[in-house]
Order: sequence, then structure tokens, then C-alpha cells
Amino acid sequence: MVLPLRMGWRHLLFENWPIEPAVMDAHLPEGLSPDTFNGSAWLSTVPFTNVSVRPKGLPASLGVGLPELNLRTYVTRDGVPSVYFFSLDAQGVASVLGARLFHHLPYYYARISLEWNDGHVQFKSRRLHPGDRPVHYEGSYWPTGEPFSAPDDPFAEFLVERYRFYTQAQDGSFRYTDVSHDPWTLFPAAADIETDTLLSSHGFATPDAEPVYYYSPGLNVEASRSHHVE
Repeated sequence: MVLPLRMGWRHLLFENWPIEPAVMDAHLPEGLSPDTFNGSAWLSTVPFTNVSVRPKGLPASLGVGLPELNLRTYVTRDGVPSVYFFSLDAQGVASVLGARLFHHLPYYYARISLEWNDGHVQFKSRRLHPGDRPVHYEGSYWPTGEPFSAPDDPFAEFLVERYRFYTQAQDGSFRYTDVSHDPWTLFPAAADIETDTLLSSHGFATPDAEPVYYYSPGLNVEASRSHHVE
């Protein structure tokens, strides 16, 4: 059995679009239902970096860094609010292979850079996974206001205070992982996204609405083993 993981998530942008629930439902595996806020399902692109990724029980000094770009939405199953990941692009061949083989996560190898300069995050990602659709995402983002606790804001709480995620593994199996962490601290944010082909690579049209942005400096996370959904 693969051990649970510990890691830190840092310099996150939550870039969020409203989507018609019926459209989202067509993209989800059987057994998951779109979760809605103000009548809309929501699709989120999340660039960030992992720090000190390691099996539980090892010191942080032995962990590895792993910048990522995720595409996710918000779902329910058996009344539990959760996240569904369409894809996780990440830097590092060994890390991507390990996540695919041992944690059954839909990771894709990408060349990613993340830099923090003068209060702005500069982020670039280009998917280079053999045999898969190319994805290019590039832009900058930054906090614009005062920090707040996500549980104090209904929409922010809807987006980030979720402690289970679902994925569909490469063998077609349907799986979930539980996570634990402190409540999120978020900032209102702005972004200048120059290139984004992530949504279209998964069959989503570019939404007409402007995205809602939140930034977080991050938090520390523990993730359980991957479990097969019966």
C-alpha cells in the first residue's frame, strides 16, 4: 500500500468560471453530480507549486518540489462536497510517473516555471506528455486586497473548503482521496493570463463570463491513500 503524503501548497491562484450544470454533468463520470453555487456549476484552473512532497513520516527536508497546473470542478457524491480533477499537469518525470502508478492520479508531464517577483507570480506551463493533447498556459497573478478566512465567505468556502477529491485513473477506475488541512486564507486577486488552452483541451468552450480570482499564499496538507470507489 502506498503511504499517505504530506506536502505544502504555495502561491495558488483560483481562477473560477460559472458553467451550466448540464454542460458540466456531461463531462463527469457516472456517480458524481455537479455542485452548484447561485445556480451554476464552477470550473477552476489552479496554478501553484507544491513544496516538500514526501510520504507521511519523512521529514520535510527529504521532500521534493512540484509546480502544478490543475483543472477541477466541484461535485457531490452521497452528500459529500468534493472536488473532481480533470487533469494535473506537473514538472518532473519521476513525480508524474509515481503519481500515475501509485496514486492513480491523472498527472501529465509539463515544463513549468513559477517565480514570485515584486508581489506578482509569473507562471508558465507547457504540457509535453507523450501522446497527449498539448496544453499551454502562461500569465501572472497577484493579491489585490486584504486577507480573509474562506469559511467567512460563502462563495470562497464553496470553492476551497473541500476535503475529498475524485479522479478517474488511466485504467478507467473511479477513485477518491481525502485531504486534511487548516482552513484556507485567501486574498481577492487579479490576473493577466496571456495564453490558456487548458479548458479547450478538455472540451470546454471559453466561458463568456469573466472569471472570479482568489489568491492564497498556501497551507500544509496531508493526503490519504487513493481508494477505489465501489
